[in-house]
Amino acid sequence: MAETLSPTTVHTVLVRYFAAAAEAAGVEEERLELAGDAATVGALRDLLVDRYGAPMARVVANGSFLVDGVVRRDPAARIGAQVDVLPPFAGG
Repeated sequence: MAETLSPTTVHTVLVRYFAAAAEAAGVEEERLELAGDAATVGALRDLLVDRYGAPMARVVANGSFLVDGVVRRDPAARIGAQVDVLPPFAGG
């Protein structure tokens, strides 16, 4: 059963940044707090863009969010204890 969070609940998540995402954030990882109703991939994406601007916007536009090791692209997907922000990778 999915965790239900109230708007007054604070959800702390470890966000780890890789490659261009780390460059955009200026750190390799940080702990962020989101209100319970904002503990989604979309809300985290918006928070990161608000905090780090255009460089992060470019990363999250085509990158991936790994939520507890699982790729999540749906903005409504709930976040877990750890989210990895990965830039788009070139194949070859």
